[in-house]
Amino acid sequence: QVQLVESGGGLVQAGGSLRLSCAASGSIFRFNAMGWYRQGPGKERELVARVTSGGTTNTADSVKGRFTISRDNAKNTWYLQMNSLKPEDTAVYYCMAVSKLSDREYWGQGTQVTVSS
Repeated sequence: QVQLVESGGGLVQAGGSLRLSCAASGSIFRFNAMGWYRQGPGKERELVARVTSGGTTNTADSVKGRFTISRDNAKNTWYLQMNSLKPEDTAVYYCMAVSKLSDREYWGQGTQVTVSS
């Protein structure tokens, strides 16, 4: 069974940085894609950034140039580096992965990021 455990959220002032981590229980080579989504207060969940097994990344326009997704295959972990944070980045951030075998999606439990103005 796949488990994803997030860490790194917290409270930060506008302009600050945070790095989120998502650790998978087992090899991330099982996944077609890995990514980060977020859900702000009163908003729908939205894609933040995603990386495929081939290394192709895509990033939401709202965070482009500020957020970077990366992965460490040896640690079975992927990251979201968030710089120049804005109050509108406040949300619960979820990591997710898509199985190569089944296309099933797996989700982490979510981690709160709060950016104060």
